[in-house]
Amino acid sequence: MSVLVKLAWLLVTVVVTAMVLLVGALIAFWAPDQPLRQLAERWAPAPSQFIDLQGMQVHVRDEGPRADSSSAIPIILLHGTGASLHTWDGWSAALTQQRRVIRVDLPGFGLTGPEPNRDYSMARYAEFVMAVADHYQLSQFHLGGNSLGGRIAWYTAALNPERVQRLVLVDASGGYPLQAESVPLAFKIASNPLFSGLMNYMLPRAVIRSSVENVYGDPSLVTEELVDLYYAMSVRSGNRQALRDRFAQDPLNNPQAVAHEQTLIQGLQQPTLILWGALDRLIPVSHAHQYAADLQHHQLHIFAELGHIPHEEDPAATVAPVLTFLAEETAAHE
Repeated sequence: MSVLVKLAWLLVTVVVTAMVLLVGALIAFWAPDQPLRQLAERWAPAPSQFIDLQGMQVHVRDEGPRADSSSAIPIILLHGTGASLHTWDGWSAALTQQRRVIRVDLPGFGLTGPEPNRDYSMARYAEFVMAVADHYQLSQFHLGGNSLGGRIAWYTAALNPERVQRLVLVDASGGYPLQAESVPLAFKIASNPLFSGLMNYMLPRAVIRSSVENVYGDPSLVTEELVDLYYAMSVRSGNRQALRDRFAQDPLNNPQAVAHEQTLIQGLQQPTLILWGALDRLIPVSHAHQYAADLQHHQLHIFAELGHIPHEEDPAATVAPVLTFLAEETAAHE
């Protein structure tokens, strides 16, 4: 057999093998979008509600005493990329003993699903937060957020200082050049133009587990039920494409955008509580100190054993300074 024939057979073998492997992967990891109705029964029991807002059915939970029964100003909590309002379960249980707590699935995530115009800019998210506040007729409110949610919180506060009274920033993104020590696998795939398209149809559960473990200080705390939650939120119809769109639109390390955001942070007048996990490898703890240097009225708490989502990893430890911080506002109004 000639060398050319052998090479041809080798090439055919390689191509066929690659095709077999690809088909096998598609079969093994096939994960089509799941409609809202299919997910809501498990992940949106009472007190979940869906409100018609800006062309979306927005998943919210509105809990705790109302204004007529408490002098405490309500707080709106915003989750991070890939998460949902469930990330605040532990905090909500504690905070609702004292005040009204409104949690929301941001556009592009959770059970809310994609933004109709595929606009995931900070300005659009700020408009969305204010639309939520207007829906509930909140003349004043506090904002808390983690990661992307933290970025949206301070951005919204900068544009609406007369309504946003206090800020709670939990490993917040934005404002400074990001030099991540480690990025979750799902984020890497969604940001890669070669592989992100496959993510719309294939999603190994191992990718979700790896990504959640990546942002925990103690990966052993990641349970099967937690992976179920993150997986379900990922395959909600349209969310994977929304994640790709958001990463494509995000000017996080554009020098002009970063400088503009830092200017907004430096102009904030609201009392701000900064919480950070020292083991955060996505947004390192050095960012906490940058926020502290730029914010005029702040308190800083760093948790030595926690990661990027410390409020979810250890709700009891992380909500304690929040209760104290918000109590200062309540005392001032008495």
